[in-house]
Amino acid sequence: MNKTIFITGVTAGIGAAAARKFVSQGWQVVGTGRRRDRLDALAAELGDFFHPMMLDMRCPDDFEPALKALPERYRSIDLLLNNAGLAPPMGNIETVDWGKIETVLDTNITGLVALTRALLPKLIERRGQIINLSSVAATYPYKGGAVYAGTKAFVRQFSLDLRCDLAGTGVRVTSIEPGMAETEFTIVRTGGDQAASDALYANMDPMTSEDLADLFWWLATLPPHLNINAIELMPVSQSWAGFTVHREG
Repeated sequence: MNKTIFITGVTAGIGAAAARKFVSQGWQVVGTGRRRDRLDALAAELGDFFHPMMLDMRCPDDFEPALKALPERYRSIDLLLNNAGLAPPMGNIETVDWGKIETVLDTNITGLVALTRALLPKLIERRGQIINLSSVAATYPYKGGAVYAGTKAFVRQFSLDLRCDLAGTGVRVTSIEPGMAETEFTIVRTGGDQAASDALYANMDPMTSEDLADLFWWLATLPPHLNINAIELMPVSQSWAGFTVHREG
């Protein structure tokens, strides 16, 4: 029997790489996104083992109807990969547009929790697995990152506490906390500034979406009695920032 992974934010970057990885290994994939053209392109590429689902993580009321509408063969979810997420523009919280902040909170926190809750009965039935994509920003602060880092700290703590709630069910939960991985993340954050993204990742050999997809696959294929609670990873060229000191005069 084929296993099935449910991946949010599958239309680009890490989500798309994960879909390709799991299909290549014989898994079925349910992939969500808001961009119909990209969902259709991925479905054409991956074929019958991929089921596209138009879903906006900011609209949790849509989750239950969408899950009930899944074809029978895709309803037995073995792994939930909560990948969808974004960041507001860099800036102090008082200057960033509130609508953009709300979008991040609704996507990174509310949508993630609501979808996890909706899928838990099936995951418990299947003794499945949940992988939540957090960030090193959950641990290491940086100027202009308060909202994004706060959401990722929530994802990390939610993952750890969810492990407590699921004790005895056989469901595994992991928080993945990556550093710099070259995806569309910065382009989205800057409103489409490709040059800003290119400058950020220039000459530093960042992680790739495929690196993260390989990590997800490793987690999925561990013996079922093992749980990796959290993994923090960075490219070798990235390290921690120093303290900022403001000096008068």
